[in-house]
Amino acid sequence: MIFALFLSFQFVEAAPLANDTKGNDKKETKLTEEEQAKVDEMKARLDEIMAMDFANMSRDEKKEIKAELKEMKATAREGGKGIYLSVGAIIIIILLLILIL
Repeated sequence: MIFALFLSFQFVEAAPLANDTKGNDKKETKLTEEEQAKVDEMKARLDEIMAMDFANMSRDEKKEIKAELKEMKATAREGGKGIYLSVGAIIIIILLLILIL
């Protein structure tokens, strides 16, 4: 049963995406000027960090940059504001529901 459930999720996940010939019906979210400025600022800072030479930095400087990158990543993830479930999590939820019911 578990094997069949696993295969069904694999087939669902492996299904090819249908091409939309009429056009792209996806909803695009527009950023405000303030949000776009913040995104541009974050991109510029990320480019600066990527251009740095980490070999000549002290341990404390590396920690500060790492903390800054984690903060930037958290800020970027806040923009999505969605719940993401992996296939494994969905399988576990379904199995728990089967056991409970």
